[in-house]
Amino acid sequence: MRHFLTSLRHNQLHHRRITPRIHFIFCANYKPQKPQPPPSPPSIPKPPKKPVTFTHHGESWEDPYSWMSQLNDKVAMRHMDAYMEQEEKYTEAVMSDTERLQSKLQSEMGSRLSNDLSTPPLRWGPWLYYRRVEEGKQYPVLCRRLARANEDFISNKSPSAGFDFTSGKRIEQKLLDYNEEAEKFGGYAYEELSEVSPDHRYLAYTMYDKDHDYFKLSVRDLNFGSLCSQPQADQVSNIAWAKGGQALFYVVTDQCKRPYRIYCSMIGSEQDDVLLLEEPSENGYVNIRHTKDFQFVTVHVFSTTSSKIFLIDTAEPLSGMVPVWECEAQAQCILEHHQGYLYLFTDAAKDGQSVDHHYLLRSPVNCSLNRRKWDNIFSDDSEFIIEDVDFNDKHLVLILREGQNFRLCSISLPLPSVKEEIKLKELSPQFLPLPKNVSQIMPGPNYDYYSSTMRFTISSPLMPDAVVDYDLSSGKWNIVQQQNLLHERTKVLYGSSSSASFIQRPRNLGSNNEVNPENHPTWNDLSEFYACEVYDVTSYDGMIVPLTVVYSRRRKKQAENPGLLHGHGAYGEILDKRWRSELKSLLDRGWVIAYADVRGGGGGGKMWHHDGRRTKKINSISDYISCAKFLIEREIVQDNKLAGWGYSAGGLLVASAINFCPSLLRAAVLEVPFLDPANTLLNPILPLTPADYEEFGYPGDIDDFQAIRKYSPYDNIQKDILYPAILVTSSFNTRFGVWEAAKYVARVREYSVYDPKHPVLLNLTADIVEENRYLHCKESALETAFLIKMMES
Repeated sequence: MRHFLTSLRHNQLHHRRITPRIHFIFCANYKPQKPQPPPSPPSIPKPPKKPVTFTHHGESWEDPYSWMSQLNDKVAMRHMDAYMEQEEKYTEAVMSDTERLQSKLQSEMGSRLSNDLSTPPLRWGPWLYYRRVEEGKQYPVLCRRLARANEDFISNKSPSAGFDFTSGKRIEQKLLDYNEEAEKFGGYAYEELSEVSPDHRYLAYTMYDKDHDYFKLSVRDLNFGSLCSQPQADQVSNIAWAKGGQALFYVVTDQCKRPYRIYCSMIGSEQDDVLLLEEPSENGYVNIRHTKDFQFVTVHVFSTTSSKIFLIDTAEPLSGMVPVWECEAQAQCILEHHQGYLYLFTDAAKDGQSVDHHYLLRSPVNCSLNRRKWDNIFSDDSEFIIEDVDFNDKHLVLILREGQNFRLCSISLPLPSVKEEIKLKELSPQFLPLPKNVSQIMPGPNYDYYSSTMRFTISSPLMPDAVVDYDLSSGKWNIVQQQNLLHERTKVLYGSSSSASFIQRPRNLGSNNEVNPENHPTWNDLSEFYACEVYDVTSYDGMIVPLTVVYSRRRKKQAENPGLLHGHGAYGEILDKRWRSELKSLLDRGWVIAYADVRGGGGGGKMWHHDGRRTKKINSISDYISCAKFLIEREIVQDNKLAGWGYSAGGLLVASAINFCPSLLRAAVLEVPFLDPANTLLNPILPLTPADYEEFGYPGDIDDFQAIRKYSPYDNIQKDILYPAILVTSSFNTRFGVWEAAKYVARVREYSVYDPKHPVLLNLTADIVEENRYLHCKESALETAFLIKMMES
């Protein structure tokens, strides 16, 4: 690993008094030094080749670097360690002339980090829950305090030590210190699940055990601060409370990390935990979640052929599971309960016909599966598409999409008992205020089912994420947390003492729900300095692909700006277009940041997703190439000054686009990329899920296999062609193994034309980068310096 150490050397200069005569003699005999030759370029690492031939569906191919993935071969791993060390030194040497730039960039990015010492407090019942960081500690502490004891709690900026000096009483309760947890797990604290029981008595949580590569479940008694004797289970992937907090359901995985067993543990009991369900099929998976009112736990059993949902009454956790829903495989299904009715949010086929978007169904809870009838609530509306839903006791909240624009509205519950489908506007929805250029709306935890306030995170390319509380009964709303980059402070508001909060009534259907940031600067919008434009790009087959472009108003010049094009296009996920403070360093240097919403991603319905997966993955790549060409042809980005950026499956997208058109990009950054799908899908070393095969293809299917071979970045590197400069980042603890990155880098160097101005680099990051924002700044500074260096070379 590279160490970011700055050494300061103080050279003491000892001055002598020199006579003029001696000075003259020195000048007369002075001979200028010959210019030193430039340092020789660093030697490129060359890993050994050990060709292995693979054959599948009658097709054979050779892989000289297959040995890199032989984790159980000690000799191969020793070679791998030596090779990784060479790569590390090579990257350091190539980037050595950017050390000052990296230091400056890291300083810039670090200065923009939020100084919050606490997360926004979340009210649930009588308590305020939050996490705060203590001085000098690496990990936070989970805390709570009674809301009535501190109505005007504003701890996010400067949390107190939890002591009320007026009353002389401690008002804060520490629930879990993650620094202490880190000591149990080798200095590393990563939590996946954390659930407080509905009676606020217990905390169930899972911590990652690096030595065994699984998550360990523990339950803590919050009244006494001690761990419960049981349950304490390993390999836990899911948890859900029942019986008011007296019972806990949990799911465990097998050795392939497949969730397959459900247990029920009675808290405080000495009896063994009860096995409720075991899914025997290797293609079967189970998942559990509690409904918002904690009356039921839903059990989702799905495989490559079907999807089923069962209900467990939390009042009688051992009474058995009742089947309530069954549909085709790979359909998304989320079940909720409200006042005697089950609500199902799904994209399953209707009457055997595939649908393009999610819809909402309703059925009485007391009904057998054979006689159960699900009624569609909303009639098909060409104006709005439902992206997500959330419930509380009195309101249903819908996250809608109108074209490329997001909307947020609430509807009063219970819904009218009508047998026919109704239009949304007939329910008098209240549209809630939003800023301009919203790219995503994410529901918050919203644990308090009986609270009229619901929390959402609003994202935009021109605005730091805003955590907003909407009071659905009164129409009031305020921004609980949002970083203010203009004033270099963070606005964090909670409670009645917050005089800066902006209150506004929601608007009715048909009115513009955008708040003008000029009139209401509450949103900390940056549109005064940066612009956001959306273009419709025509792909190779006539399909329209949305392209979002962000740039600095002050530095934008036609056909003179370098650009960075992001892409993902997988799993039906919406491309992350949130404001990222590290990109500000590029924007302020005149860069254009673009986002290509290619097929395979989200935001365009199920068909948009399906048109970019398996045998149609080539559509995603072609869409990305079309967007890149559009940026150059429209002179939004200077010719030969466009770079690509892809994370995980997005790395596959960008690397494949490079293979198809090597001269299109000047540089590319591939973060923990998926680069060798043929070998990974055919012979997985790390566990894969049905969603992975549905996304990239089943090697057993000959059509899928041929498509995989065609789009695979590792298998289609062109020979004797100049490739762009490429920086590949990976780590030893990633979803796609480090060997994929190492194999790809070695083969690109082997096949492509060598040019020192187009280096191909491999950077190994620390496993805890995502958990440490300062390490994240360091890695982002390296990537940014790489891009700037390549554009200026």
